[in-house]
Amino acid sequence: MDKTCYFLHGLESSSQGTKGRWFDEHFPNMIVPDFKGTLEERLTQLDQLCGDGKDLLFVGSSFGGLMATVYASRHPLACRRLILLAPALNYDGYVPSEKPIQVPTLLVIGRHDTVTPPDRVVPLAEKSFADIEIRVEDDDHMLHNMFPALDWSLLLGK
Repeated sequence: MDKTCYFLHGLESSSQGTKGRWFDEHFPNMIVPDFKGTLEERLTQLDQLCGDGKDLLFVGSSFGGLMATVYASRHPLACRRLILLAPALNYDGYVPSEKPIQVPTLLVIGRHDTVTPPDRVVPLAEKSFADIEIRVEDDDHMLHNMFPALDWSLLLGK
């Protein structure tokens, strides 16, 4: 993992959630911050954290996936790649930008997800991104079965 990688947790989670702790244990160079507040407040915190960073890779889970998407739409040249885990693109107020985001993106979502249902999220993702790979897996919103099985060393470029 030569580049700057961030894990962006979900709305009700933190750096100490299941995925945050997993990344901290398996990829200690990954930045796993805590965010609080509204979407805009969290994006301001992310802007401050990233500064003028370039070649950024975001792994965003649920609300963190929404954060990564909005950040990439605002700062496409700063982002190298997005990995979105059950992203909350169905969140009230999210509308894909008119110009699709050019950042290469992997979206992993559970077929049985009732929080970010694939039938609502996938069409929004397809409108949001020009370069997206979508994997609908036999899992739920937490992706507990699929998450650890992903080839994270490859995905994160380690």
